[in-house]
Amino acid sequence: MNPTSNKNDFEDLTTNLRDLAYSYLEKYNPSKQQLKVYLLKKYLLKIKGTKSKKEVTSIIDEIISNLEKNKLLNDEMYSDSKARIFLRRGYSLNKINQSLRSKGIEDKYVRQSIEKIKDDQIEPDFVSALKLCKRRRIGPLRPESNRELFYKKDMGILARGGFSFELSKRVLDLEADEFKKLIKII
Repeated sequence: MNPTSNKNDFEDLTTNLRDLAYSYLEKYNPSKQQLKVYLLKKYLLKIKGTKSKKEVTSIIDEIISNLEKNKLLNDEMYSDSKARIFLRRGYSLNKINQSLRSKGIEDKYVRQSIEKIKDDQIEPDFVSALKLCKRRRIGPLRPESNRELFYKKDMGILARGGFSFELSKRVLDLEADEFKKLIKII
């Protein structure tokens, strides 16, 4: 086996993966875990080299650590921005927590992001539940004749959104006029 050709393969693989990482960072704002999975999939599906999985993951880890040093990849900022986006969409704090953890964000960053939301917002879950009701046109936005028929369904929608039973009941029991006033405030 020629060691110089092996070195060239290693350098080619590193540059290919680095180029893929840069192009992915241009399009998206991923977490470390998402970028790692993306690069590993690209290697396994497209590049199909002769390297072992351990060697490839060590190369990917090196690329990711280099991106972190250059401040192109930061899980703390990613966690904060995603948490704010999810809150605007009407996610509960529980759902935000689960979504960030599923994206591979470390627990300490998730906790920090949720604490920042709690400090900035007054009752973030209540506001998010109101936004979800508005977006899905459920609860107080249903016609008065249908509200009782769809109460269980609306309760299920809010439960899947990560809201507690008490909060869901509080939001669904609001009158339409009161709900509209609260939505205007938000």
